[in-house]
Amino acid sequence: MFDRFRRLMPDPHTLRQHRALRWLAPWLHHPRLWHVNRRGIALGIAIGIFFGLLMPVAQILFAALAALFFRANIPAAVASTLITNPVTFAPVYYAAYHLGVWMLDTASVPVDPVDLQHVAAETATGLALWMDRLATVGIPLAVGLLTLAVCLSVITYFAVHWAWRLRIVRAWQRRKARRARR
Repeated sequence: MFDRFRRLMPDPHTLRQHRALRWLAPWLHHPRLWHVNRRGIALGIAIGIFFGLLMPVAQILFAALAALFFRANIPAAVASTLITNPVTFAPVYYAAYHLGVWMLDTASVPVDPVDLQHVAAETATGLALWMDRLATVGIPLAVGLLTLAVCLSVITYFAVHWAWRLRIVRAWQRRKARRARR
């Protein structure tokens, strides 16, 4: 599995020489950004999940910059931002909104059907209607997204650490059993 992951990772030397990224070369040179190890991968995935859940726009850029700052694995951070994609976006935001409503102890905003022809005819009124809806939904959604992002990224960090450690322990046990049979 790790060999397959290593093959998918970009070559650090190629990235340092890339014309658009040349100004980042001193920071991209750090080996922990590209090395596959327990801490780097766990932190990279946690950062990616945090920004993937928290930000609907430019999440890959912010995850890569945070991974660069925290010396986490950049490819893991970038790949794990895809936790929110066109398939999972709606359920995640729906759950985050209801989590925010529950945390703030507010009533859920009823969804009224909107006459799209009427809204298109009166752009100013339609824009005001959507801005009003966004204002009423925005605070519970933001609270829910922040809570989900923090909790899931911390849980993921420790879960990756635990799974990695479990894999190492099992490999040691298999090796010990093979040596005992000889």
